[in-house]
Amino acid sequence: MKSESSTSTQIQFTLLYDGLCPICQKEVAWLTRLNKQGKLGFTDINSPHFEPKQINKSFAQLMAEIHGIYPDGNVVKGMPVFREAYRAVGLGWLMAPTAWPILKQLFDGLYLLFAKYRLNLGGLFGAKRCQDDSCRITK
Repeated sequence: MKSESSTSTQIQFTLLYDGLCPICQKEVAWLTRLNKQGKLGFTDINSPHFEPKQINKSFAQLMAEIHGIYPDGNVVKGMPVFREAYRAVGLGWLMAPTAWPILKQLFDGLYLLFAKYRLNLGGLFGAKRCQDDSCRITK
């Protein structure tokens, strides 16, 4: 899968994100600024050029939880995506505690809670709530 942000072969991980989510937009903008070496790729799951079937996922699955792809095609979801994305931009140390045995379960659970309500939380960033079901998260 080709990343929207770069066609470089140095990409170590590609972040799949919801480009219509205000929180996701801010995070991706920040990570893009930090991605000086181009090791992190970005793919908007709402792009007309992206097809979820390419990675054997549905759009609903991708909306329910963040996903990422390694160069070998291996797909991961949830907190491991953030750990890899931050590692790719040189901030792996920042997310390292979220993988420590005592804290991992807590952070994984907090992320799942955030993922469930992220669209509603987008209102805190000035986003208007959806007027239809196009951005509703379903499982």
